[in-house]
Amino acid sequence: MTVPLTFEALVAEAAAASVEGWDFSWFEGRATEQRPSWGYARAMGERLARAAAALDIQTGGGEVLASAPKLPPVMVATEGWPSNLAKATTLRQPRGAVVVAASEDAPLPFADGAFDLVTSRHPVSTHWAETARVLRPGGTYFSQQVGPASVFELVEHFLGPQPEEVRNARHPDRARAAAESAGLDVVGLRAERLRVEFLDIGAVVHFLRKVIWMVPGFTVDRYRPQLRSLHERIETEGPFVAHSTRFLIEARKPRP
Repeated sequence: MTVPLTFEALVAEAAAASVEGWDFSWFEGRATEQRPSWGYARAMGERLARAAAALDIQTGGGEVLASAPKLPPVMVATEGWPSNLAKATTLRQPRGAVVVAASEDAPLPFADGAFDLVTSRHPVSTHWAETARVLRPGGTYFSQQVGPASVFELVEHFLGPQPEEVRNARHPDRARAAAESAGLDVVGLRAERLRVEFLDIGAVVHFLRKVIWMVPGFTVDRYRPQLRSLHERIETEGPFVAHSTRFLIEARKPRP
């Protein structure tokens, strides 16, 4: 019979685990997340196969892009985190893709109208004017994004109740308005609320270390009381349930 790990052991294990790249395999058997019905990676791959020149913004470690069966003749990706940049370069270079260092809030280092497809999965933020600028007329922006109040059951356990402007900061209606203000036509917009389960406190620690914007400044020492109370809740009641929100947006640059 396996003896369950203690709070201190679970926390120490998660605190020592690597959080580089955008690989979530560490969570296997420790957390689950329902996936959106639209299948972003498959849909992105279909669009990449038809493109002549494509850009993947905030590519992370390049894992999602690596899943595409066929890349266009010109394939470029941007990433701002040095560790992710190195991993993405290793994954992409053998297939002829170029990975460029660029922070999420900086202008895109590409010419006007350079791409007929721009993609992005879970961008920290979307620079709509720059996205529209680098698209060719008739080109498409295709992105899966984090929606409003995503996993806020967990966030508010650590930070307390959040104001409505924070809870709705990533609302898909705001994305539509921003895309249209940049001169793009929104041709598709879908949203879903999805179940997330954390089976032990180690999964919570790893998640908050990896997705650093959920609880800014998170450290085990800073939030030890909240971690311990959540551990006791999981031990007593079972998995901690939260809900992620995702939306899929497709926008097109009009032809003259």
